[in-house]
Amino acid sequence: MGPPSIEGWYDEAFAVPGLLAEIAEGEREGCDGYIIACFGDPGLYAARELARGPVVGIAEAAMHAASLIAPSFAVVTTLSRTCGMARELAERYGMRRFCRSVRAADIPVLELAVPGSRARQRIIEECRQALAVDGADAIVLGCAGMADLAGEIAAAIGAPVIDGVTAAVKLVEALAALGLRTPKSGEFAPPLAKDYSGLLAPFSPPSPAVSRVPQPATA
Repeated sequence: MGPPSIEGWYDEAFAVPGLLAEIAEGEREGCDGYIIACFGDPGLYAARELARGPVVGIAEAAMHAASLIAPSFAVVTTLSRTCGMARELAERYGMRRFCRSVRAADIPVLELAVPGSRARQRIIEECRQALAVDGADAIVLGCAGMADLAGEIAAAIGAPVIDGVTAAVKLVEALAALGLRTPKSGEFAPPLAKDYSGLLAPFSPPSPAVSRVPQPATA
């Protein structure tokens, strides 16, 4: 449930209920960890309230990975309207001192999958500008739809390119292997039981004594 792509705050808000439904389903199935595969990391902290295992967003993973291999990075994303979202995440994750710039190729997310589009070339051009003009040492790809482009772009620009989807997968694997879980006290304790109204009623957090998790409404 939710929008076909996330390209602004409105889209992000309506993506979160479906995301939390997936986390709830994963908890029923006994999943060890989760990746939020959207560069806005929508619903990340809410998901951590539901999940026992680690939950990692791809922006969070990519920025931290970049900071471990380079003194600075630039985020290259899709639309200009999402640049502010990327800057806010860099601030939240303590990455502002590493983040030289946030650039947009000004292409819709869904255009990344259109054969014959100039999306790849426009992204590469912005990456080159980030290195030459902004002084970045590495590139963080600001969209999950760019995941399969990382190797091609790195070869074209001669600099490290970090795909957050792959970085998040490896990070969650490592955290799960270490036996690390999301704390269930304090800020990431399970949601407080209460009755939600209207269309959100099926998402009402249950009492801790009830062994179930919120489920989405069915059409």
